[in-house]
Amino acid sequence: MSALSAELLAAAPAATEPITSAGDTQLAVAALAGIAVIVLLITRWKMHAFLALTIGTGVLGAVAGAPLAKTIASFTTGLGTTVAGVGVLIALGAILGKLLADSGGADQIVDTVLARTSERRLPWAMALIAGLIGLPLFFEVGIVLLIPVVLLVARRGNHSLIRIGVPALAGLSVMHGLVPPHPGPLAAIDSIHADLGTTLALGVLVALPTVAIAGPLFGRFADRWVKVTPPEHLTPTRASDELEKRPGFTATVATMLLPVVLMLGKALVDVLVDDQGSLVFRIFDVIGSPLIALLSAVVLGMFTLGRAAGFTKERISTTVDKSLGPIAGILLIVGAGGGFKQTLIDAGIGNMILGWSDGWNISPLLLAWLIAVLIRVATGSATVATISAAGLVAPLAEGMTPTHASLLVLAVGAGSLFFSHVNDAGFWLVKEYFGMNVPQTLKSWSAMETVISVVGIVFVLLLSLVL
Repeated sequence: MSALSAELLAAAPAATEPITSAGDTQLAVAALAGIAVIVLLITRWKMHAFLALTIGTGVLGAVAGAPLAKTIASFTTGLGTTVAGVGVLIALGAILGKLLADSGGADQIVDTVLARTSERRLPWAMALIAGLIGLPLFFEVGIVLLIPVVLLVARRGNHSLIRIGVPALAGLSVMHGLVPPHPGPLAAIDSIHADLGTTLALGVLVALPTVAIAGPLFGRFADRWVKVTPPEHLTPTRASDELEKRPGFTATVATMLLPVVLMLGKALVDVLVDDQGSLVFRIFDVIGSPLIALLSAVVLGMFTLGRAAGFTKERISTTVDKSLGPIAGILLIVGAGGGFKQTLIDAGIGNMILGWSDGWNISPLLLAWLIAVLIRVATGSATVATISAAGLVAPLAEGMTPTHASLLVLAVGAGSLFFSHVNDAGFWLVKEYFGMNVPQTLKSWSAMETVISVVGIVFVLLLSLVL
């Protein structure tokens, strides 16, 4: 967690005692009632997740027997702390992603990699491209950017759409669920009080084999189950085709990886340098903080991406402005999830789960994954699953080493990707773009998401044994 987030968390009012004196049975019923209301409002009534989380929090407090004023105080405290801790980071990530997309930097990466790739290695190239682009871009934006490329490659080379499409989807999905600065992992890091640099390093370590298995390798099997041709009614277009020039490949990749390098550098210095008063430690403590790392990449991107594409100062300003509007809903969902999480903690439900888990003889990492799986399958939202599950298992992180706290975040993230189906907007987005019917989408996209989730938790558990 960044120094800024830590300061905000320290300054925020915290509940010194539970907001209710209810017993474990009543608290368990309250938690189930709150989650059930959220699930029903999102799935049956199609209510926005922000409103569903807010109403579900009220139901949670009421069933737990907490005074309404205390429930409201817990919710607003959690909402404010969460937005303060991750809101700026999400905004900076959105700006960097918009600069990458509008300047043609993303297309430059795609064209450069594909030009140097043989037909046999094409699925691996698509996974690599998706992983690189997926670092700063939200999942939906990444799909919109990559699908035209997937369709064009499939048509021109007469390749299987599933064979090259699944690796691209896997790369985007894994980054979305496991690697900061995506909203879900950031919110989980904030809830569990994990170190962002450590989580980023371990997230990348888990992501690489997970993408390989769920992407190119699983794509071979999915190609046998599902046979589709690229939809003719979708005419791929790329905004960068209208630009006179685009950023260079090296400059684009360097800009995207700058925040990753800075945050990983800080995590490495924290481990290797004992003297916290040394110059090296103090420098990396500043430049490696998530806020400074992402801000540096955004400022650099204005030159290496925006100016390199011929953008004027006004065009860059417009691009930044347009990047912030679409994330308003995400910020509200993340904030409301933080409020729901804080109410769970203040009601004592987290400690109740902590007590129960001691008698179950189950790994906290596996428990966190299972809770996230259940919420994901029920709500269809990876972000809601991540935030809610992180709030429920946050007390399990007490006494954990920083490494295992980060693994707890990744366990939640892996669970949040399990079996996307008809209640997930991503399911329908992939179905329409690939021209598949529902059974075909279940056999390809839904199965791929399940493979990602299972492989992800397996590698998290393996890391927990050796770290």
